[in-house]
Amino acid sequence: MGDYAIRAISANGQVRGFAALTTELVQELQRRHQTLPVVSAALGRTATMGALMGLTLKEEKHKVTLQVQGDGPIGQIVADANGRGEVRGYVDNPAVEGNQDYKLDVASAVGKGSIYVIKDLGLKEPYRGTSPIISGELAEDFTYYLTVSEQIPSSVGLGVLVQKEKILVSGGYMIQVLPGADDETISRLEQRISELKSITERLKEGETPEKLLAFLMGNDLEILHREPVQFACNCSRTKTEAMLKALGREELESILRELGQAEVICHFCNEKYLFSAGDLEKLISSFDR
Repeated sequence: MGDYAIRAISANGQVRGFAALTTELVQELQRRHQTLPVVSAALGRTATMGALMGLTLKEEKHKVTLQVQGDGPIGQIVADANGRGEVRGYVDNPAVEGNQDYKLDVASAVGKGSIYVIKDLGLKEPYRGTSPIISGELAEDFTYYLTVSEQIPSSVGLGVLVQKEKILVSGGYMIQVLPGADDETISRLEQRISELKSITERLKEGETPEKLLAFLMGNDLEILHREPVQFACNCSRTKTEAMLKALGREELESILRELGQAEVICHFCNEKYLFSAGDLEKLISSFDR
C-alpha cells in the first residue's frame, strides 16, 4: 500500500479530520539525507505534518513550508508540501546520535525555539505564522501552533517507527473542531483522542488512515478527498544555472579561477549539479550578449 492522505468531515459537520500514511516518504527522506534514527523521527514527523497541511490548500500549486527552529543538536528542520501531495524536506544535522538506551528522544534533539509556517497561496505576500516550541515532540507543538496562531482548535498526532535505522511505518492525523461545534461533540472527540494508543502501533498493525479517522470521528464520517503522497523536489539544472548566473559575472569568474568548476547541492533532495569549467565559461560569456 503506497502513501496517501485523506480529508474527511464528521456526519454532523462539526469536525474535520486529516490522516496520512507516509512510510515511503520518510524512507526516501532517510535515504537521501542519511539520517540517523532520532533525526529520521523528527524529520519524518515534520514531513508528515506537511502532508497533512498540504490537504488544507485549495489549489495544487499552493505551498506550505514548515520550519522548526530549535536550539537542539538537530538544528533547523524544514518541510515543504503542495496541494498535490508532494513533499520534500531536510534537516541541518542528519547525524545526531540517539540516547544510549536507544530511545528516540526527539524533544532533546529538537530543543527549544519556534515553529514557523509559511503559506504561499498565490497572493502578493505569503501568510506567515509562528508559535513557540512547547515540547519538542512536534505533534504537541503543531497542535499548539494551530490552536493559538491560526485560531483553530486542533489535535495532532505524528509518529515514525524506526528499528535499527529502518523506517517501519510513519503517519499521522490532524483533527480540527469547526465553529459551532456543540459540547457533546467536543467531549466525545476528546474522549476518543485520550483513548488513542500509539499511532505507529496502530499503523504497524495495518490500520489505514480511514480507520484511524473513523475511530476518532465516528464510523459515519464522510471522506471528502484522497491524495497520493510522495517525495518530490522541484529543483533542476536549469534553475540551478539561473541561480549561479544571479551571482554575477565577477563571482563566477572568481569561482572559475579558484575552483575550476562549481558543484551545487540541493538542500531538499541532496541532488548534486556539477558545472564544469566550460559550463562556467558559457555562463560568463552570456553576460556579453
